[in-house]
Amino acid sequence: MTDKRSILVTNPGADLYGSDRMALETVSALIARGFNVTVAVPGPGPLIELLTRAGADVLRQPTPVIRKSSLSLIGLFRLTGETLSNILSSWRLLRRSRAGTVLVNTITTPLWFPLARVAGLRVACHLHEAEGTVAAPLRWAMHVPLQFCHRVIANSEYTRKVLSESSLGLASRVVVVYNTVPGPEVVLPPRLAVDDEVRLLYVGRLSQRKGPHVAATAAGLLRDRGMNVRLDIVGSVFPGNEGYEVELRKLVSDLGISENVHFHGFQQLVWPYFADCDIVLVPSVGEESFGNTAVEAALAARPVVASGNAGLREATSASESAELVPSNDPEAMSLAVERIARAWDHYAAAALTDAERVAARFSAKTYEDSLIHTLGLVGIH
Repeated sequence: MTDKRSILVTNPGADLYGSDRMALETVSALIARGFNVTVAVPGPGPLIELLTRAGADVLRQPTPVIRKSSLSLIGLFRLTGETLSNILSSWRLLRRSRAGTVLVNTITTPLWFPLARVAGLRVACHLHEAEGTVAAPLRWAMHVPLQFCHRVIANSEYTRKVLSESSLGLASRVVVVYNTVPGPEVVLPPRLAVDDEVRLLYVGRLSQRKGPHVAATAAGLLRDRGMNVRLDIVGSVFPGNEGYEVELRKLVSDLGISENVHFHGFQQLVWPYFADCDIVLVPSVGEESFGNTAVEAALAARPVVASGNAGLREATSASESAELVPSNDPEAMSLAVERIARAWDHYAAAALTDAERVAARFSAKTYEDSLIHTLGLVGIH
């Protein structure tokens, strides 16, 4: 028997990157409204402790996850095998949770969609992906599992646009709910001057798509033009992509900026790094559906230089201290850093104003209200 007050949230991992942090915010919002929340994750990670602390019942359930490696003949065979081997255990977890609603965080764990629908439950997906540059047939195939959903939550207008152009009959089921992005407990103002050294920060996955190599190349260009620059890189690779970090470190060495670039690995608490920097770089090469790091920069009262793709334009739309540059263009990124450094008083003052404006726009209360309404949970206690 199901319980309308019980909700199952599924997440493809237990890390603390953008979509993982949004899973935590979603769970916290649901629990704050009095719902009983069970969260299914496939393996260990720092997210589990935070979910438990928020009041959720966290269960480990292996589940097939679609990755780039799945888009090959061998990958598809492996994905099919994993799916078949996990159907029964996933079904048992689904029934044990007594959930009336299943919310799948990201589209990358497709098994949950048909299972929940066959079980007669209300099914929703929180969509964080917007693969607008992927070939149309592949986009259509990726979005097929969403046909099982009663509601799809898109994290931006760009995500909704891509989905609407890549599926049939889903447009009416899609609602945009902007992410809530919590800020630091205390906002430390920017430094009074950056004449001695310009401190740059990259926070995120180390991957070709996220573009830290663009940030490193931009730092090299700035150093070559005589700027005393430091770049802190906070983040790690996902399993199977270790080669990218090797290439990134080699690039830093080849550029002769090893003393200027510091790798800090994954950090659960990122606010000290924001507080210690002057300018945040978001150099995404691929399309971004939104851009939490750009919002975090604003919340920390730091100017940001970001790739000007659709999702990042939405994420920085309330930030007067943000500079948008062409994607995959380290020269443009370096010139934007120089502009900010030359007009530091203006950008520092604008960043302080941005912190308040952006905090109001992406508040937890706004997100909570929108989430409950979109999931059709209003009036259920």
